[in-house]
Amino acid sequence: MDTVYLVLILLLVASATGVAARFLPSLPTPLVQVGVGALMAWPASGLHVELEPELFMLLFIAPLLFADARRFPQREFMMLRGPILALALGLVLVTVVGVGYFIHGLFPSIPLPVCFALTAILSPTDAVAVSAISGRLPVPPRLMHILEGESLMNDASGLVALKFAVAAVLTGAFSLMDATFSFFVIAVGGLVVGAALALVFNFIRTRLIERHLGEASTTQIVLLIILLPFAAYLVAEHFHVSGILSAVAAGMVINRTDLKRQDQTSSRIQTRTVWDMLEFTLNALVFLLLGFQLPQIINGALHLSERNGGGWAFMGLLGYVALISLALLTMRFMWILLATRMPRLLRRRTSAPAVSKKVILAGTLAGIRGTVTLAAALSLPELMNDGTPFPARELLIFLATGVILFTLITGSVGLPLVLRNLRLPPDSKAFEEERKARIQGAEAAIRRIERYRQEKAKTLADHAGDEEIIIAFNDVTLQLMDYYHKRLELTDAELSTPVLAARRELERETRLEALKAERGEYYKMRSKHIINDSTLRKLVREVDLLEAALNARIADVAH
Repeated sequence: MDTVYLVLILLLVASATGVAARFLPSLPTPLVQVGVGALMAWPASGLHVELEPELFMLLFIAPLLFADARRFPQREFMMLRGPILALALGLVLVTVVGVGYFIHGLFPSIPLPVCFALTAILSPTDAVAVSAISGRLPVPPRLMHILEGESLMNDASGLVALKFAVAAVLTGAFSLMDATFSFFVIAVGGLVVGAALALVFNFIRTRLIERHLGEASTTQIVLLIILLPFAAYLVAEHFHVSGILSAVAAGMVINRTDLKRQDQTSSRIQTRTVWDMLEFTLNALVFLLLGFQLPQIINGALHLSERNGGGWAFMGLLGYVALISLALLTMRFMWILLATRMPRLLRRRTSAPAVSKKVILAGTLAGIRGTVTLAAALSLPELMNDGTPFPARELLIFLATGVILFTLITGSVGLPLVLRNLRLPPDSKAFEEERKARIQGAEAAIRRIERYRQEKAKTLADHAGDEEIIIAFNDVTLQLMDYYHKRLELTDAELSTPVLAARRELERETRLEALKAERGEYYKMRSKHIINDSTLRKLVREVDLLEAALNARIADVAH
């Protein structure tokens, strides 16, 4: 029963912190949630939730990465695969080695493999925190795609690097060739498992469920999609390959197979609604759980300091946290700067404009560490193979937690300062793509209405006495064609991109006002018993769907 109470309390607090963050625009939601979690767990009489790393990865990280991968635009992923892999793989390996030696210089008594383990723990970034912090700021779309793609991949590379670093600590042996081969097997194996499971799910969904049940299977399909990332993670871990990459691969395959489903309207609407709620809940719980761990970790650091000199030792630990965090950010800045300048240094032809220093600095500050780092730190073994304590385990956990908070705070303060005055050119390419799609969609609709009108006219002509129905049908088709012709005129007008965007936004706002008035009138009629509840629900559902369609564009931009 205590577990049930705890879950209900966490859900209530997650919802409350999400609402509270709206009234505190200067504080990012993750910081609010971390602070509330720490207050709830402090002092000793507060709530205590032990974070089990394996369970945390399964219940939180796998579904969140699956959702990110399922939403990530695949064209942009392929176009930006170079920068994404450079950050997710190259930067992780360089960080593990470079910052690992730096930490060993700060703590000579800690074995070098243990320092490599700490930097492997610190290498994954948290795109959830970045999105929450930069959501209201003018982040260049290309930069945001790179950061999101990096976070999808670098969790796996960091955790695999941690695995080999810990193995080197426990066994005292390390082989670069074996590690490289194992990394390849673990990564590719995870991708294959996740993709295979997604394809099996797609086969079952298409051949066995949708073909026989149609839209009536929407609830079952949504439930199966929710279970898919957990299955991908568990199966991959069972075969000792990357569960993280398995969940990512499953999300990407589902994204691709969904492109072939044009008629599953109800399934798309319900899936999106359920995942929006699930993502918000999991994101909030992730940062609350991070806050819950803070008091215990800080107490452990205080006890460690007391054994090594008291309060001054604790202040020294905070100084080490700052130094390690600055080393990580410096390494990231240098890597991004080199990656953006390298093509020009090699004199390669490129039409891309030079990347501004503000964007490079924003990409650096966006290297925020999150709960994957904490879960990895807590997963360190307590004992060596010979039964002795794992070297400096408490210190490593404290340093990892300190780096999380340092990067979270510097990102919260620094990103708004860097991005606030950043002038983004209008994304004319994306707008032009949307404009062309709207034109071709309207033209396709007009052609289909004309063909359907001819087909239906032949059918109605075979039935005598249906003149009124034929006239009504002609009126309906003419009205619909007139609607699409007006859409063509609005979309194909020779206006500049900003004017077209402003006109579309004004049209959206006006239609929303009309829908609100329409819905309000239905409720008034129900309150006067002019219509019953069934009629009210039917009419309101139609208005709600139209309003959701109008708001879908803003929701997509927010994501």
